Amino acid sequence: MNKFSGALSLLDIFIGQKMEEYHTPGLAIAITDREQLLHLSTYGKADIVANIPVTPETLFPIASVSKSFTSIALLQLHEAGQLDLHAPVTEYLPWFKVKSAYEPITVHHLLSHTAGIITGRDFTPSSRYEAVALAETEATSPRGEYFHYSNVGYKLLGCLLEDLIGKNYGDILRQRILQPLGMINTEPVITHETRNRLAVGYQRFYDDRPFSRNYPLVPATWLEYGAGDGSIASTPADMAVYLRMLLNKGRTPSGQIISKDSFNLIIQQLIKIDELVDNYYGYGLAIGKFNNRNYIFHDGEMSGHLSNITIDLDNGLGVLVLCNRPGNPFEISKQALQLVESAFNERELPSLPAINNPIEIDNAADYAGSYLGDNKELTLLAENQHLILDYKGNRIILERRYGDSFYANHPDFALFLLTFKRSDNQVVEVFYRSEWYTSDRYTGPRSFNYPSEWLAYTGHYRSHNPWYSNFRIILRKDKLWIIYPVWGDGEVLVPMGNGVFRIGEDERSPERIKFDTMINERALRANISGCDYYRTFNAD
Repeated sequence: MNKFSGALSLLDIFIGQKMEEYHTPGLAIAITDREQLLHLSTYGKADIVANIPVTPETLFPIASVSKSFTSIALLQLHEAGQLDLHAPVTEYLPWFKVKSAYEPITVHHLLSHTAGIITGRDFTPSSRYEAVALAETEATSPRGEYFHYSNVGYKLLGCLLEDLIGKNYGDILRQRILQPLGMINTEPVITHETRNRLAVGYQRFYDDRPFSRNYPLVPATWLEYGAGDGSIASTPADMAVYLRMLLNKGRTPSGQIISKDSFNLIIQQLIKIDELVDNYYGYGLAIGKFNNRNYIFHDGEMSGHLSNITIDLDNGLGVLVLCNRPGNPFEISKQALQLVESAFNERELPSLPAINNPIEIDNAADYAGSYLGDNKELTLLAENQHLILDYKGNRIILERRYGDSFYANHPDFALFLLTFKRSDNQVVEVFYRSEWYTSDRYTGPRSFNYPSEWLAYTGHYRSHNPWYSNFRIILRKDKLWIIYPVWGDGEVLVPMGNGVFRIGEDERSPERIKFDTMINERALRANISGCDYYRTFNAD
């Protein structure tokens, strides 16, 4: 067996492990070099109930990977002299407004997520209305200095394309990118006409609590979509064609889709995505280093689907992974590139990483001990690399979700994670919901002051938004927190006055939440950056 065949065999094993770990229903992967498709394989089910397998012809939404298509179409206009990337957006869209104390927002700022505007909450099926509604929000950081991922910013860019060219977004992408590349099986927008070709999207049974492998999958909410932030649906083979264009810096067998200069604009390291990780964003693509190799990449997330493209510019290899949720496509892309790159360079194939077992906690002893709360006690035991909660006669083995946060498979702990906090690197306290427990190592304050009206804001809020369906507001010590259900944890709320809070500690964050409609000393509505949520009958 040659090294490439061996690499693909190991990749099959790895994909099987990851699909089992995440309970991924179906998955497709394509690997290409600069000249040709090297490998395409499919796994699992496109439709669980109908027992339909994923095939090479199965269509998947690529979600935010579509942002690079939007950036390419805009750079084509830039090359033609029809668009100045550094001119204020209002020169092209006079109706665009946003509250701001800073310089005007340009196309460049929107492309790089450095405009200082909100992420966007998909509160309406009209992407243009959501872009217009930015007038009710505030841009809260100097242009070009702060990365804040903005879907609505790319929706605004889609509107810009439409107004400059005089056609709808789908037709623009088809005529300017899909047809020239020969991506004949790709749809630029998701409509009812394409639904029969799409892999059915799935989500966990519960949308209001941290995920568990014990929860079954159910079909995700279906929706049509046609906006500049993520509306394309494609097949693995078609996306391999797109990857080859990127690997060749805009060149195709029939000519340049964009110039090399424009391609270099796409992959320029404009802004650091995360202060803790050496990854950057350009125009519609991220740029980073893994194993001392230069990569460009982007994830996509849609209701019921996930996607990733990762391109090794040094070795001329690209990988696409599509799945109908849940999963981690980026993990698979990186492993595929390591295996194939090693095979092509005649090096020994890397061993597969150890299978992630969330109940194996190497530092379980960090958390062991008794934690006292209001007339309650939590007892944590460390045994054989397991962290065990001794609770009401049950020994519950905890599962690590991330960092110091753990999931307990018990009805009394279903809605939140157990989140431990440290002082001088020692674990001293643990939170569940608003409940607070401390060990004998805790030396901080034990009483806290906060405005009494904050109690009116705590509770469970919902909307019919399929992307962001619900959240909870809780009080921990002297701070309000917004808890996102799938995370199981969330972000602190910083008071701004008049029932308005900034979401997150970072002063540059533009995200705001406002509580209003007070009845019986309880807020009935919370608005997050333009999207209304309402207190539910289920207080928890």
